[in-house]
Amino acid sequence: MTDTTFETRAGSLPGYLAVPDGPGPWPGVVVIHDVGGLTDDIRRHADRLAAAGFLAAAPNLYRGNAIRCVVSMMRSLKTGVGPAVDDVEAVRDLIAADPRCTGRMGSVGFCIGGGMCLVLAPRGSFDATAPNYGNWPADVDSLRRACPVVASYGADDPTLKGAAAKLSALLEDAGVPRDVKEYPGVGHSFMNDWRNAPLRLRIFEMLPSFRYSEAASDDAWRRITDFFGEHLAGSEP
Repeated sequence: MTDTTFETRAGSLPGYLAVPDGPGPWPGVVVIHDVGGLTDDIRRHADRLAAAGFLAAAPNLYRGNAIRCVVSMMRSLKTGVGPAVDDVEAVRDLIAADPRCTGRMGSVGFCIGGGMCLVLAPRGSFDATAPNYGNWPADVDSLRRACPVVASYGADDPTLKGAAAKLSALLEDAGVPRDVKEYPGVGHSFMNDWRNAPLRLRIFEMLPSFRYSEAASDDAWRRITDFFGEHLAGSEP
């Protein structure tokens, strides 16, 4: 488990790589961060995936000013293009080509990162994806062509009311393999532990509709690793 640099055509991209113990190769997963950037919490998510047997890469998608990068990522959810989309796909290609990887690739994202998972899900970049309280892409109908999806939402999320039911119905109608769950009593970012985060992020722990829930988070992670274990098994993308 180490901070690293991913070399892309757009330049060096800082990030974090978590490697499972034991002999590989393993399926790969790109971890797409939320508005907080590449925090220790995102690193812990990558470590958790590595402990479950996945080669997990978490790029820092903030090239320069964080506020401008957030705006750019939000724009990408509407347009489907942009630097963050390019960086995620570049890291995906790097990990898939790593001899420690089987070539099967998944993505996990949180908040805006979950939205990026949904943007990329129909493009053939990933073999399975796990958007967690992800913002909707502009082209919702494209999700009918999505890779297998395991998604988690909070019932008390004020920003994504009814999103779980809507996504589940759309994927079911299109015949996409799915596991979509809405957790009662939790809100947005319930899988992000802000308790020891920098002060600028710790404020989320003070908001009931954004607070971390260990029980819901653990269950969501169980579903993700089980789903990835099924859909990322074998070799060749």
